[in-house]
Amino acid sequence: MQAKTFLIGALLMSGCGVTVSELLPPPPSTDTLPPKEKLGEALFFDPKLSSPAGRSCASCHDPSRAFSDPNQATPTSEGAVSGRFAARNSPTAMYASFSPHFHFDKTEGLYLGGQFVDGRAATLEEQAKGPFLNPLEMNNPNAAAVVEKVRASAYADLFRQVYGPSALDDVDGAFDKIAEAIAAFERRPLFSRFTSKYDAYLAGNARLTSQELRGMRAFEDEKKGNCAACHPSRPAANGTPPLFTDFSYDNLGVGRNPHNRFYQQASKFNPDGRTFVDRGLGAFTKQAPEDGKFKVPTLRNVALTAPYLHNGYFKGLRNVVDFYNTRDIKPVCKNPFTDETSALMQNCWPVPEVGENINTDELGNLKLSDQEVDDIVAFMHTLTDGWKPNSRGH
Repeated sequence: MQAKTFLIGALLMSGCGVTVSELLPPPPSTDTLPPKEKLGEALFFDPKLSSPAGRSCASCHDPSRAFSDPNQATPTSEGAVSGRFAARNSPTAMYASFSPHFHFDKTEGLYLGGQFVDGRAATLEEQAKGPFLNPLEMNNPNAAAVVEKVRASAYADLFRQVYGPSALDDVDGAFDKIAEAIAAFERRPLFSRFTSKYDAYLAGNARLTSQELRGMRAFEDEKKGNCAACHPSRPAANGTPPLFTDFSYDNLGVGRNPHNRFYQQASKFNPDGRTFVDRGLGAFTKQAPEDGKFKVPTLRNVALTAPYLHNGYFKGLRNVVDFYNTRDIKPVCKNPFTDETSALMQNCWPVPEVGENINTDELGNLKLSDQEVDDIVAFMHTLTDGWKPNSRGH
């Protein structure tokens, strides 16, 4: 999270004491959507598009959890085939449409944008294709299998209405259009609501509590949390509300997650077993200086999207902030496979999964007090969409 001039940012979540359904209402009726977006919604929620049937895009991107994985019992998501788990935590799909195309910014000297936590998909359309063909996700053998399922679906006529009567005849063209429709749905306001308490505060329609205000100040203070260096908290120059991400990539120095079930996958999926190291952006770009780096996530709705970081190491949001605060202060755990609970009990942090390229400029020894950590967490809870004034007139 090196300091950048990139202005776009993202929000955190709020709503302590409020149910998820109150904060994130169910999707609107498909009758309110234009035909292409209506088609994209049908594709997004169709569990018949996996092999075997039973997993849809929404299985790992549930609207009730800010379009992240609703199963928070495991650090990474289970695919269509029972017992198959990917190596990474499924990120929220909310606000993903704001990510620029993946590129190297020569001025900043950084890779920016793209989709997936390693940037391997340049656009939303490209990202939408990936899970269909990933054996650890929806497990279709090829694009033809996906297109054949769409041909047999209840919305096949809608597909032809949107793209033409012969749109499903050519496999490659139809697969491109499937991804296009899903991306169109993901660009709907449903995925980018900007309805958090913090949004209301910026608009002058809400007041933050004293703790939330302290947290905001610590979040933005370069001499305190300095979180806004990578999670900009103010509107962009063009008026875009803060997105709480600068879309860059960082190695945070987090350790391996012993509960990551990817370690136990068959050798054809994970030939390295428990010695597997996730190189992140470095594996995609094939550049060692990018090893261990993952995309800076939006903090909007972060209170709903546990577990956290690329391998789901942290279940608790406060523990993430504590890690940022004390990573370079606490001793290294003796066991490299020390989980979150044990690390907290032993007052240590495990050795980083990738020891090179770690961001030591903006985290590791923030010198925050326990109260300041709590305050920052309280502020992040104001970033949950769906906030409404309560009876006390907030």
